[in-house]
Amino acid sequence: MFETLISYLNSLLWGKLLIYGLVGAGLYFTIRLAFIQLRYFKHSVKIMTMSRKETKSGLSSFQVFCTSMAARVGAGNMAGVAVAIGGGGPGAVFWMWLIAMLGMATAMVESTLAQVYKVKDEDGQYRGGPAYYMEKGLGQRWMGVLFSIFLIIAFGLVFNSVQANTITGAMTMVFGLDPTIVGIVLVVLSGFVIMGGLRKVAHVSEIIVPIMAVAYILIAFVVVLMNLEKLPDVFMLIINSAFGWQEAAAGGVAYTIAQAMQSGIARGLFSNEAGMGSAANVAASATPNPNHPASQGFVQMMGVFVDTLVICTATAAIILLAGDAGAGSDGIQVTISALTSHVGDWGGAFIAFAILLFCFTSIIANYSYAETNIIFLSNNSTKALPIFRICVLAMVMFGAVAKIGLVWDMADASMGLMAVVNLVALVLLSGLAVRVIKDYQNQLAQGKVPTFNKADYPELEEKLEADVWTGKEST
Repeated sequence: MFETLISYLNSLLWGKLLIYGLVGAGLYFTIRLAFIQLRYFKHSVKIMTMSRKETKSGLSSFQVFCTSMAARVGAGNMAGVAVAIGGGGPGAVFWMWLIAMLGMATAMVESTLAQVYKVKDEDGQYRGGPAYYMEKGLGQRWMGVLFSIFLIIAFGLVFNSVQANTITGAMTMVFGLDPTIVGIVLVVLSGFVIMGGLRKVAHVSEIIVPIMAVAYILIAFVVVLMNLEKLPDVFMLIINSAFGWQEAAAGGVAYTIAQAMQSGIARGLFSNEAGMGSAANVAASATPNPNHPASQGFVQMMGVFVDTLVICTATAAIILLAGDAGAGSDGIQVTISALTSHVGDWGGAFIAFAILLFCFTSIIANYSYAETNIIFLSNNSTKALPIFRICVLAMVMFGAVAKIGLVWDMADASMGLMAVVNLVALVLLSGLAVRVIKDYQNQLAQGKVPTFNKADYPELEEKLEADVWTGKEST
């Protein structure tokens, strides 16, 4: 009964509603912002790397980038790409690319709004995200409560089960470890980090994420060089399959355009999170440099690019260049088999180690997203966090021994509900977001260091916290 309900909900959300919603929102923001993801690409790279200093109230832009990447780079990049190709054919990769390009503009808007409406919790730490801009920007606390509940279910609970499930699958396949033992180890390691709160998560992510991402990209680059002559054929296979120009056969099933779109967009969103409203939670925790809400939007644009157009593409290359060795639909095991076929048995060990780091950092970063929404529901109090942390660790254990199909289906459903609520809020607040972003662009064009002056936005006077956006930042 429960599985049937989840399946029906996913078919409703992902069959039409979110495909149109995500693509439509991405196109809308791309056009309104005049293809900002292309015109300001170099500026995004600069902003991401120039700020390494945190303050008493906020994290640095680089820490926020690493924390958001810790959440993005995980099961979706390795197991998720394999699931997308298995369920929608090679053409699903094209739709992952497309949703990422459009999603960069959506990420720009949601992270900018998160910065505009951020607050300070009782410990003086910046907090914010969709729940806050729904309450303060739209005056609809009920909408923020609804979003928070969906996010807590999705990121605090279900997604962490997905990450734990993926780690267990890799460790069981490569090393033959008992899933229960893997689960216990994950619970202990995760508990050690999340008990330290948001700053502990950021500090761990800042160390692990750059190392693991570069290592994975390098191994994929080696695989591409080993199979350079096959690359044009693989690229054409992706394009032809995406548009139904040929029958893309995998497991004896002919995949349609609709199947490729549904699978690619669902897995693409799970991976890069653009439009879902998740990364906006940690984006609000930054002390941006320059001191303007839009600067954090540029950072999150780069997060979407690196996640999907770099890391997911690396996984797709490993799988598709393996030919029959990369066939199947069983998540992380497909990726392991594919890399092993390229480089030998050590490839499986490499993937197992990479997935351990990728998914572990995703667990702690997912927790940080949920933490902010627990605080929102508690009116900026941190008193409920200890109980919630225990619930998170229980779900990590559950995921380590759960059936993978049900876990992925639950992830899709909770993610879809989150995205629906957030997309409505983004469209309703898009006018303000575009004004703030254009203000940044105009100051930049005049040779100034962009600075946010809330006096220029009289309609925000009663909506912003008095001790936020004062023009001064405590160090």
